[in-house]
Amino acid sequence: MPSEAAQPRGAGRADGWAEPHPDFGWALATLLRAYVHAADTALDDLPGGSRAFRLLASVARDDLPSQLAVAHSAGLDRTVVTYLLDDLAAAGLVERRPDPSDRRARRVVLTGAGRLRLEEIEDRLRSVEDEVLASLDARERAQLRALVRRVAGELRDLEPTTCRHVVEMADGAGCEGS
Repeated sequence: MPSEAAQPRGAGRADGWAEPHPDFGWALATLLRAYVHAADTALDDLPGGSRAFRLLASVARDDLPSQLAVAHSAGLDRTVVTYLLDDLAAAGLVERRPDPSDRRARRVVLTGAGRLRLEEIEDRLRSVEDEVLASLDARERAQLRALVRRVAGELRDLEPTTCRHVVEMADGAGCEGS
């Protein structure tokens, strides 16, 4: 009997398609690529795309004392954050304000327009998730999201650099975007 890898396409399924690849890493990478591609398309009108989204979400979620803290929270290089903030400020989505406790530091805050735009982007990304996970019913999608977030949070807590590496992989040429 031929090995699974040697079986012709469609072996084992009545519809002619091969069984999904058995490797967990392949499955995660395939899911990530599909999500990143769809998310990039959904964010193509945001200056800075998915990186800017991460930045906006970090600013909205956390009370961060400086641009450097924003960069760390978003998992972005501080030099990239400077350019992203320039673009987002020009679009009226964020403002840099002097920190009342440290005149050398600048706090980044969302404007009213930035908050509305972030909500709209989050709605788009929920639609992207639903599209990418369309083969699952609503309960399965919610369960998968919860499980993946739980594992990711635990990994982040164990090894904070993990998030940076995932971001770099998603932004790299091999996995365009997120």
